[in-house]
Amino acid sequence: MASPASAKRPPAPLTSSPYPYAAAPDIIRAHQKDAYFQGILTDQITDLHRRLRGARSSHAWATETRTFADVLYLSLTTLLGNRTLGEEYCDLVQVEDPSALLLPFDDAQTPNATGAPRLPSFARRAGYIITSILLPYLMNRLLPSVRTAIRRRLQDRLTHLTQQGHGTTKAVPSTSYRLQRYILTHLSNLTSGQHLHAIVLATFYFTGAYYSLSKRIWSLRYVFTRRIEEGQGRRAGYEVLGVLLVVQMIVRGYMHLREQLSASQMEDTSLDSAIRERAFGSTSVNVSLDENAYSTNNELLPAGPSGGGNQRSLAEIGVSTHTPVLKGGRARYDLAAAEGVMAWIKGRQQRKCTLCLEELKDPAATQCGHVFCWACIGDWIREKPECPLCRRQALAQHVLPLRAV
Repeated sequence: MASPASAKRPPAPLTSSPYPYAAAPDIIRAHQKDAYFQGILTDQITDLHRRLRGARSSHAWATETRTFADVLYLSLTTLLGNRTLGEEYCDLVQVEDPSALLLPFDDAQTPNATGAPRLPSFARRAGYIITSILLPYLMNRLLPSVRTAIRRRLQDRLTHLTQQGHGTTKAVPSTSYRLQRYILTHLSNLTSGQHLHAIVLATFYFTGAYYSLSKRIWSLRYVFTRRIEEGQGRRAGYEVLGVLLVVQMIVRGYMHLREQLSASQMEDTSLDSAIRERAFGSTSVNVSLDENAYSTNNELLPAGPSGGGNQRSLAEIGVSTHTPVLKGGRARYDLAAAEGVMAWIKGRQQRKCTLCLEELKDPAATQCGHVFCWACIGDWIREKPECPLCRRQALAQHVLPLRAV
């Protein structure tokens, strides 16, 4: 017969999960493990692509290969309801945050009766993969075109304001002129996601939840699969890193503001000169307002795998650079054809391109003296106007084709 004390004992509460939320160090360690295995999978797919299609094709599709490897890794683990290798290594399970609002496609329209987190639904897992991998890839592909359209519109608008007298040195520039000039000057930084990423990371350091923006969107958190004893105390966090990151953002903002205030006091700038030249100069010359002359840089390059309707044909490029272009895209000087082709380049390794790892085809030298294939360095400079080896600035109009005499 039960004693009166045991009969009056209340039942154990079921309002919280017996497994606590994971701490920031374990989440970061799991993310690092997943990144390591994703890198291995990417290398294996890249090696397979190189064997089937060659090094040049493998280099041209490097971004797509990495994206495919990440999607494949998460599809075989998270999408199927399994844990990733990093989550298994750190004894973590991904769950839905019970304090977050339910989405319209959730299976249950009412919160969990016990208040404990539950495993994420298939829609949440699929949405997480789309927003964390596929959406950033599409944005990176579309961002250059969007920037070009915005830059062209701002250039036309500033030119129109200058012709009306709002941007000349004889009159004080209007607020609209200054604002659009600022956006044009810092368009790359304003349209990049590094500021949002820094804010999300700082918030994670302080709260210990939602390591990425996609996890915050879909309300996905981590819990331990083991119980933490009361005597072990609270897990250490990364609040100090959050403070340092906030201080870094404040210092950068202050330095940027001071730089803009000092620049606004100058009577004339190179950008204003380019705007006036574009507005009142010769109509036959299209002056670029970009400090890196990126549009002019792209005009001299052949179209890459992603296309690009505003780029010139190979015949037009050959006329501009005084370089004969053969039909069918064949190389005029292929160092793999015979040793007698440009024999003054000694050594087999010296006759290979460091980008495609194959023998040089139509060798071209950058301003810093490094030699690559003409097509390889063209594809590289289109994405980033700098030398792949020494990182010095390298525009297409400065690339020198090497020819045998």
